[in-house]
Amino acid sequence: MRGIRRTAALVGAAALLAVAPGNAHAASPKFSETTAIGTHNAYDKAKYTYFAQALDSGASLLELDVYVDSITHRWRVSHSNPFGNNNNCEAAKSPDELYGKSRNQDLGGCLDNIAAWNRLHPDHPPIVFKVEMKVGFNDRAGLGPDEFDRLVSQKLGGSVYKPADLLGGTYGTLDAAARADAWPARDSLRGKFLFELIPGTVEQANPFDHYWTDEEYGDHLRDLSGAGQLGQAQAFPAVLGAENGDPRAGRYDASIRPWFVFFDGDAATYVNNGYDTSFYAANHYILITTGADGVSPAISSTTPTDAEVASRLALLAKNHASLITSDWSAKPASVLGAVANRG
Repeated sequence: MRGIRRTAALVGAAALLAVAPGNAHAASPKFSETTAIGTHNAYDKAKYTYFAQALDSGASLLELDVYVDSITHRWRVSHSNPFGNNNNCEAAKSPDELYGKSRNQDLGGCLDNIAAWNRLHPDHPPIVFKVEMKVGFNDRAGLGPDEFDRLVSQKLGGSVYKPADLLGGTYGTLDAAARADAWPARDSLRGKFLFELIPGTVEQANPFDHYWTDEEYGDHLRDLSGAGQLGQAQAFPAVLGAENGDPRAGRYDASIRPWFVFFDGDAATYVNNGYDTSFYAANHYILITTGADGVSPAISSTTPTDAEVASRLALLAKNHASLITSDWSAKPASVLGAVANRG
């Protein structure tokens, strides 16, 4: 059986979380109070031969690029081919089939791998799947937010931490729940996955598409909530792009602004420009900072030293990031599994 190793040792300059032996009653920090490391484009076969190895890596965020293939009505996983799959997800639906089956599966196949891996590692720390919808949804073709929810629910069931879980039957919107810091402790999220949705590069470049993934899923959450069916939603839409201040105000209709508590932007833009990122921590929002290697002074995007990764984690934790990402897939789980105190 192939396992994962997630350490919480003190590495370099990063103030990593640790529970000392015999200190069984030490309080686990909330999910909103920590900073962890993710891997960009983890479905890429050049990074991991099989997606199960990406799950083994210790990374707390793994990215998937998804195209809606409106001709065949499939969810394709690929970097640049909207009509085919090019990825490390296998035709594996059970634990004993992992690490050896044919690859290039669709999103359902990737989710099958995640479900099978979860059976091997039911106590794993929480993992965020960042899903870039490359061309957006196509609801008319039966590839909209509701179908996405249905697929994730069918494949992963109760292992997904959903928007309704954050509300907990107490709060009316995600914003209200986040501001009250209703996030659970990291330890209580063991065995759980979270899904973040962002608009894709092709979608953003399409001059005829003015209704992107973030807004469409925000509308979806609002409408489900109004119908008393928020429990069907499986994902958190993210506000994409680093800005100074609250980027929701000038971007979304007031009716959906409270449904965004995930924010996703370039790390160097936040830090090198001196943006006030305390806004995110003060309101207990989840801030994902991409391209962590590009923050000044820049480090390697692929093969930094362990000490450089630890230092970068500490720096971005101080700048209130919840998750930092780069292409550090070659690093061991003792590095990628590190978790720091946020802020």
